[in-house]
Amino acid sequence: MRARGTGPRWPGSARSSRSRRRGQPSVAIRRKYGVTRGSGASSPGPGGADDAVTEAEGRGGRGRARPGPSVHSASLAGGGPVTDPLAALSAVDPQIADVIHREVDRQNTTIQLIASENFTSPAVMSVQGSVLTNKYSEGYPGKRYYGGNVVVDEAEEMARERACALFGAEHANVQPHSGANANMAAYLALLDPGDTVMGMRLDQGGHLTHGSPVNFSGRIYRFVAYGVDAESECLDYDEIRSVALAERPKLIVAGATAYPRTIDFARFRAIADEIGALLMVDAAHIAGLIAGGAHPSPVPHADVVTFTTHKTLRGPRAGTILCRQEHAAAIDKAVFPGLQGGPLMHVVAAKAVAFLLAQQPDFREYAAQIVANSRALAAGLADEGFRIVSGGSDNHLMLVDLRPFGVTGKVAQEALDLAGITTNKNAIPNDPEKPFVTSGLRLGTAAVTTAGMAEDQMAEIAALIARVLRAPDDAEVRDEVREAAARLCSKFVPYPDPV
Repeated sequence: MRARGTGPRWPGSARSSRSRRRGQPSVAIRRKYGVTRGSGASSPGPGGADDAVTEAEGRGGRGRARPGPSVHSASLAGGGPVTDPLAALSAVDPQIADVIHREVDRQNTTIQLIASENFTSPAVMSVQGSVLTNKYSEGYPGKRYYGGNVVVDEAEEMARERACALFGAEHANVQPHSGANANMAAYLALLDPGDTVMGMRLDQGGHLTHGSPVNFSGRIYRFVAYGVDAESECLDYDEIRSVALAERPKLIVAGATAYPRTIDFARFRAIADEIGALLMVDAAHIAGLIAGGAHPSPVPHADVVTFTTHKTLRGPRAGTILCRQEHAAAIDKAVFPGLQGGPLMHVVAAKAVAFLLAQQPDFREYAAQIVANSRALAAGLADEGFRIVSGGSDNHLMLVDLRPFGVTGKVAQEALDLAGITTNKNAIPNDPEKPFVTSGLRLGTAAVTTAGMAEDQMAEIAALIARVLRAPDDAEVRDEVREAAARLCSKFVPYPDPV
């Protein structure tokens, strides 16, 4: 499957007009940044659901004629009347404004391959910068500890309903500030301190919150670990069952932060049922793939599912919890008042927008293209002589064993950064190097897919990575690759400069 055309692939806004000329920015980008059709930013080809985002933006005031500045706008901006938010920031704090300008430039001109990152849509960002940030809303819709929540209650209800509809869940809590908070709340709801829990080993793909001794999870609960098979580097379900039978955990945690293969949630459910355990799935990395039908859903199998709303889902930086109705009251109580105070209503509303976008038909195309790109990038790197952990990828990420090239993850990350390719060092299974050094890289294709890249570009990127890592200390090679990366990115610009 190949992306049609170029430019950002935000469902509902970016790839929807068959008449739009190539080389032009999307409707949402033009509205947010005042970009005209002659700006030169690349645009997508045909796709599907502009109306949903146009309507959503209209309801929020985007796309309308803006009213004049309010009486107090001058004092807020630190100068005269200002209607552009970034101009207002520049008047108050030019140093931070400059940071944002330079970060926009970095994201537009370098290749983004960190598996936990993505380009969120202008619609989501506009909600996060809205007046909803002013509202304090401790509690839940219809039962708040503050007045004045009648309007924002609607946003949280929409977020909850859309999350349940998107994933087929019985209950959703959309207040967690992060994935780690979502995991902690789930543990608080389901466990007592000292209970035994099974989670994936950190050095074989698990997350800090899956029982690392330096994390709250490993300090409060008794975690026992499972990992991957030494030969296949895939989950060994027979070994997982053996550990479960021996340790009898109260809760089994499935899910990972660096595992490139499809997870069999039905197998985990069967193991949990055999010992009478609860099953929780941490779907932080794959939530967008699940929503887009590109990865099997854990919802029919798990008691609780946690996930982040950024990464492959492409929403705001935050978390969400899905659960069966029987756990709903405990989950809600664990989030508030158990763990958090007031929710971030501007982020909760942004989640609602992200869930709406993920329901659009072209999000399924996007999710499928992420996986196609991941497989293409893994194949391209293998052709260049890299060893791909487990032999490939079934999702948005891959682990690359750098030992055939004689470089560490730390060296590779730094060299690629200088060459305009953003990655992160990562341990591989049974890694002999220290965690801050590592023998591998974790690469992901969610962001480059949002930018509009497809399989042909993955082959180009693989060749650029190999060129740098064959001579990581060669400044001339790095400079040449950086120029090549910038040329490639110029055809797939996620954000026109907002000023």
